[in-house]
Amino acid sequence: MTNKFAFFLLLFFNIVFSQNPLPLIPQPESVEIRKGHFVLNKETVIQAEASMFEAHYLQQAIKQQTGLELKIVPVAANVSKISLSFDLDSPEASGIKEPYKLTVSDKTIVIKAEYNQGFFYGIQTLLQLIPFEKKDEIKVPCLEIKDYSKYAWRGMHLDCARHFFSVDFVKKYIDYLAMYKFNTFHWHLTDDQGWRIEIKQYPKLTEVGAWRNGSMIGHYNEQKYDDIRYGGFYTQEQIKEVVAYAKQRHITVVPEIEMPGHAVAALAAYPQYSCTGGPFEVEKQWGVLDDVFCPKEETFTFLQNILTEVIALFPSQYIHIGGDECPKTRWKKCTHCQNLIQEKGLKDEHELQSYFIQRMEKFVNTKGRKIIGWDEILEGGLAPNAAVMSWRGTEGGIAAAKQKHFVVMTPGSHCYFDHYQGNPQNEPLAIGGYTPVEKVYAFNPIPEELSSEESQYILGAQANLWTEYITSPEQVEYMIFPRMMALSEVLWGTSNPEKYADFEKRMIQQFPVLEKKGIKYSKALFEITSDVMPKPGGHGVLYLLKTNLQPNGIHYTTDGSQPTTLSKVYNQPLEITKSQTIKAAYFENDQPKSNVVEQSFLIHKATSQLVSLQNHPSGNYAKGGGFTLVDGIKGDKAKFGQHWLGFSGTDLIATIDLGSRQKINRLGIGLLSSPSSWIYFPKKVTFQVSEDMIQFDTIGTFSAEEIQKSKGQITLDCNKKNIQFVKVTVENFGTIPDGQPGAGNKAWLFADEITIE
Repeated sequence: MTNKFAFFLLLFFNIVFSQNPLPLIPQPESVEIRKGHFVLNKETVIQAEASMFEAHYLQQAIKQQTGLELKIVPVAANVSKISLSFDLDSPEASGIKEPYKLTVSDKTIVIKAEYNQGFFYGIQTLLQLIPFEKKDEIKVPCLEIKDYSKYAWRGMHLDCARHFFSVDFVKKYIDYLAMYKFNTFHWHLTDDQGWRIEIKQYPKLTEVGAWRNGSMIGHYNEQKYDDIRYGGFYTQEQIKEVVAYAKQRHITVVPEIEMPGHAVAALAAYPQYSCTGGPFEVEKQWGVLDDVFCPKEETFTFLQNILTEVIALFPSQYIHIGGDECPKTRWKKCTHCQNLIQEKGLKDEHELQSYFIQRMEKFVNTKGRKIIGWDEILEGGLAPNAAVMSWRGTEGGIAAAKQKHFVVMTPGSHCYFDHYQGNPQNEPLAIGGYTPVEKVYAFNPIPEELSSEESQYILGAQANLWTEYITSPEQVEYMIFPRMMALSEVLWGTSNPEKYADFEKRMIQQFPVLEKKGIKYSKALFEITSDVMPKPGGHGVLYLLKTNLQPNGIHYTTDGSQPTTLSKVYNQPLEITKSQTIKAAYFENDQPKSNVVEQSFLIHKATSQLVSLQNHPSGNYAKGGGFTLVDGIKGDKAKFGQHWLGFSGTDLIATIDLGSRQKINRLGIGLLSSPSSWIYFPKKVTFQVSEDMIQFDTIGTFSAEEIQKSKGQITLDCNKKNIQFVKVTVENFGTIPDGQPGAGNKAWLFADEITIE
């Protein structure tokens, strides 16, 4: 079946290629297509300075794609050539190092630029115009492209602390960034689960801190572990090798050395820099741990010595110092910390963290560098010259920009590539969430809340790939492709969410290249996707199925059996008016070409009825709004994806209008607990009913203990008549206490279906 599917996809790719001759990602700023074509063959030469890296890069890339071996010559007249010319007459070039102009005529291909970066990006565009096939002659369409980027920070992140990846793969990762014109590689090198960078002054950081005696397996909620020793680290020579490799490709490597939290691996090696003195082991468990760096003078000396070696290895303007998820548990009980708070006139432990960050910033500034940290560094006061990476939504970035601090946007809602990208039923285990390609493409790094002046502080954005559940290079590739293509166009500044279909065509044309490069990419785009909508008039929902292949190839069943080509053909939204299970699959030539999509529906009196919410859910988990609570679908507790509403620090207060007065016998709601993701059961659930929306009577409450005992499946038997309105109040857990994952932060409240029978 796999071979047939591959053949079918190849046929599909060829059809799409014939429909769109320019499979370019990111889309250039301007393209003028002209008549004719340039013939690339073995007689073609590359005209450029012999020492120019970009010329050799182009030479090797053309050989890899076509088999043609082109010579590099300093001067070439009246011959078939690709010319790299240090000249640019484009007005966009003023003050920017990245613009280029690519002109293809029947005799020559010319890339003009003022700087090497421009040549490199022009080459990436040219390579996308050259088919990936071994032929003696290859035709390139005549055209003129003028192009430049919008954002200065176009980043991709890789967590090598939770799972370690070889130097060879890190170089591959950098190659992937180069293909789509990213210019920043954020390298996450230290965490509770591993210290991955050699520090010569402190050898135990890698002798001890780089190795753990096992790892968490399965999802965090299962609390299962193996006992396999795991680890690895990069020597300073390897770091230099990677940095040099990236620099040639005009990619800046930004290292991240976590502080004051996420420090257990370092403390396992040097426990004297903690509040308790240890002993510690490198963590097996994912999540947030209580033991953090203690803000003692000797700790600052320790970290400054580490950063001195780090700064010598990385020429980047910014050094990432983490600053996120720092529990205050140890600081609250530490005599030194409490004395320091009093001595410095600090209000609390949050200001102590700000003091910590500002101390480190002053040191980094003395080295001619700047710090960047996760948005928690805003708490207690932002260090004077710090930049902020906004991950908990866009609010932190907005606040920082308004304070005239530079910002990199990386909200979990659009930029966390460790989330599911397809139906979680058919995807490898992930941390949760649902971020398909289309959602990434819809991202706008500049929030509407910012003025034009404040917007100048948005450097750009990046995607983050945390690797708790990503154990191999193949899985890294699967999680970033094709989503990074969508982000590349967003950050180049030419995305248009209203023309997503056009982007999707160009993206699909890139897939054969990924195949030939041996890159394992997600084919979730070709799976059946589903959506659910309110049924007009209530009592049921409309279930929509979609595929990017032939629409009449979807077959489905309603009795729970596996679909075959003899099953019903899907041709319009299905009306679901009773509880049942729908299974669907895509077929071509009587063969299944997709995984089976399965969805169970629970239809009840509240299904599709009007729901009003007093508080809005978080943008990360808001799909469907109030309708998600009455769409007939129970959320998946094992792979929580798209059928949950999430509230960060706020209560869920939902009022359902049944449309008329009627008798109700049972009420219910589904709730989720996943502490590793800061999702906690609520403090209390209250059910109220009303005949007129004016007077509400409380008919049942559930305490935290009762919610825990029921495992989040709350049901209330009742016998009430003449009820039209039902109000459900779910009180958020509140601030997460010390000793729990996410301590000191607002808890998430997750709810799925409110049932009324």
